[in-house]
Amino acid sequence: MKIRRELWFGLAVMALIVIPVVVFTPWGDLLDGHLARADLGVLGLLMLALVVVAIMLGFPTAFTLMGMGMIFAWLAYRSVDPDLAVQQTLDLMVQRAYAVMSNDVLIAVPLFVFMGYIVERAALIERLFRSLHLALARVPGSLAVATIVTCAIFATATGIVGAVVTLMGLLALPAMLRAGYDVRVAAGAITAGGCLGILIPPSVMLIVYGATAGVSVVKLYAGAFFPGIMLATLYVGYVVILAKLRPNLMPPLPQAERQVPLPSVARMLAPRRRNALAGLLAGLVTPGVPKTAVLGQLVATLLPLLVAVALVTLTYRSVTEPVVELNTAGLVEAGGALAAAGSESEASTGLIGAPPEAVAAPNDPSAQDSGAQDAQAALQPEATPGPDAGAALAPSASDGASAAVERLPTPAWFWAFLAAALAIVCVLYWLWTWERLEVFKMLLASFFPLAMLILAVLGSIVFGLATPTEAAAVGAFGGLLLAIAYRYIEHYRSSGRAGAGWTTTRDMGSILKESSFLTAKTSAMVCWLFVGSSIFSAAFALLGGQDLIERWVLSLGLTPIQFMLLAQLIIFILGWPLEWTEIIVIFMPIFIPLLPKFGIDPLFFGLLVALNLQTAFLSPPVAMAAFYLKGVAPPHVTLNQIFAGMVPFMGIQIVALAMLYTWPQIGLWLPEVLYGR
Repeated sequence: MKIRRELWFGLAVMALIVIPVVVFTPWGDLLDGHLARADLGVLGLLMLALVVVAIMLGFPTAFTLMGMGMIFAWLAYRSVDPDLAVQQTLDLMVQRAYAVMSNDVLIAVPLFVFMGYIVERAALIERLFRSLHLALARVPGSLAVATIVTCAIFATATGIVGAVVTLMGLLALPAMLRAGYDVRVAAGAITAGGCLGILIPPSVMLIVYGATAGVSVVKLYAGAFFPGIMLATLYVGYVVILAKLRPNLMPPLPQAERQVPLPSVARMLAPRRRNALAGLLAGLVTPGVPKTAVLGQLVATLLPLLVAVALVTLTYRSVTEPVVELNTAGLVEAGGALAAAGSESEASTGLIGAPPEAVAAPNDPSAQDSGAQDAQAALQPEATPGPDAGAALAPSASDGASAAVERLPTPAWFWAFLAAALAIVCVLYWLWTWERLEVFKMLLASFFPLAMLILAVLGSIVFGLATPTEAAAVGAFGGLLLAIAYRYIEHYRSSGRAGAGWTTTRDMGSILKESSFLTAKTSAMVCWLFVGSSIFSAAFALLGGQDLIERWVLSLGLTPIQFMLLAQLIIFILGWPLEWTEIIVIFMPIFIPLLPKFGIDPLFFGLLVALNLQTAFLSPPVAMAAFYLKGVAPPHVTLNQIFAGMVPFMGIQIVALAMLYTWPQIGLWLPEVLYGR
């Protein structure tokens, strides 16, 4: 039987790890129980190597970390006091498990996971993909572009990569194959777009990294926003350019698939006016046309104009808002009077800045009587500020009124912004056909509720209105309401009001049961990973492995740039055999203590890691995204084709990583503006 190349690769990697383990293990000292400090450091590195090998062999990651940590922690304690080794090892396990249980950040994980599974089953993504497909019909590679955009939007509602890839594999892959798309391009767009959930908030990976590195999850979410948009934009740009250069890989959609069914009102008015806005305005005075339906269509048509007016108005008010400068002269005078009274009291009582004679003779009755008299005098009404000082505290009403009237001059760039907004609105309504109106209504029905949920969750986190845990609870409840509403609407259209309520209740029971089970499964995996990682890190520190690595890295004389490149290269290589969860919980505790030595911001390092770790889902032989897609793909789609489609997108990830490293403000600008980093 021939062994596949992926297995040869895995066996070769394990051989490169196992051989040094066997050669460098201090077997004699280990059997005697007399381990020197240097031997303990070597054991720490060997423990790290054995964990990687065990995970590659298929052992559960969490329990492998836990078991290895307890065994090697026992060896470390045994080298000091053999009688207490077992007790100390068990105490270490209990303390580390309790520390994970008391970590409030991890509460957000099951809530965000539940939100993702509920939104996945709310029938929103199918409608969103269909509407985006029609809206982008004229763009080269429209189906692939719509797939990436849908994945990016879905990633902001759930950070579960497997759910996004699986769902888009069911929706987008058959549509692209029917349209004549190359299998590699279709598979690459789905897997790359599905992995955006690792980076785009609310990412579970960012929560895990924040809890591991001690970095604020709120700042990580703010910092990952623009890098996620940048990466999605690079994906879309690559697809559009490839479709232009090689149209045979992504044929344009036939005209029949671009047709949108029009409602009865539109069919009545379309022969008279091709432009939807002009036709609806004319329909208000046209006899025989239902005015209620026309008004409803007109309200939907005018929504872009209303949004533009609101945006311009808010921008004008914010840039011309007057800067109110309060008169603080009265505060200074009153403060001076109070400070003077306080200083006299302090000096007389000897509490602060006591005079030398009070310190020299603390038991002198005359000094005590003098101090008491001074303290009593300080409490008399004469020592308090008079009414003039109180009047100085009140600002002048006339000054406040004049400041409210005088607005700042309008900056020149605002007029350019206003002209651009007017031009966009005019072009939009000039091109506003009846078909585009229907596509806009489809986008409004599919994207608007999801956008409100995303804004409620991410906006409350980024702007400090709620903690990630509180926002995740709001998101989970909002996702549940969306699922109920859309299921009810779907059943109402098919069976009417009579059976819609009961059918929706039955469906929601099944959805809640399945979503709760999957949430419990994913959350248990993450929490046990943290417990195992915590025990493993403690054992690694006891063995001196962290000190050994730190001394070795510092002895290399690396500059911060060289260290950053070395760390990202190691993470990139680790992404081939390992998943992101294993890289975060095993290797981040090794890298994080080294960051202060090189003056590297853990927040920026975390953004680079998040961008880099997407390779863990796109790089063979593990490439979990490929296996998720293969599980729902037609039989003729092979793993080799999926892997081949991933390769160009891996190259784009490397380009994005270089861009973020070259221009760090892509990730740091928003946290600096919001939180003053």
